Amino acid sequence: QVQLVESGGGSVQAGGSLELSCAVSGDTSSIYCMAWFCQVLGKEREGLAVIGTDGSRYYADSTKGRFTISRDNAKNTLYLQMNNLKPEDTAMYYCAAMEGRYCSASSWSKSYVYKYWGQGTQVTVSS
Repeated sequence: QVQLVESGGGSVQAGGSLELSCAVSGDTSSIYCMAWFCQVLGKEREGLAVIGTDGSRYYADSTKGRFTISRDNAKNTLYLQMNNLKPEDTAMYYCAAMEGRYCSASSWSKSYVYKYWGQGTQVTVSS
């Protein structure tokens, strides 16, 4: 079993920055794509960014120029650096991992393609 645990969330003023981390444990041999999603209560989870083991990346339009996804395979950790945060970024942030599949430009942002999920970490951005 693969376990994902997010950390780094908190409260920040608009324009500030946060770095989220996702610690990965268990058998990760079949994991290729890892992604960050966010969710506001009552809405579907929204894909923010995805990264493959080769470093390939896709970003949602809402994150471009502000968010950067990265991974440290040696440390088994996924990161999301968030800069210039906006109140609209307030949400629960989740990391996710895909097993036995490849990152796809057409499907990476769909939550159902990911097998493993973390518990989430709250990000609150005040104006």
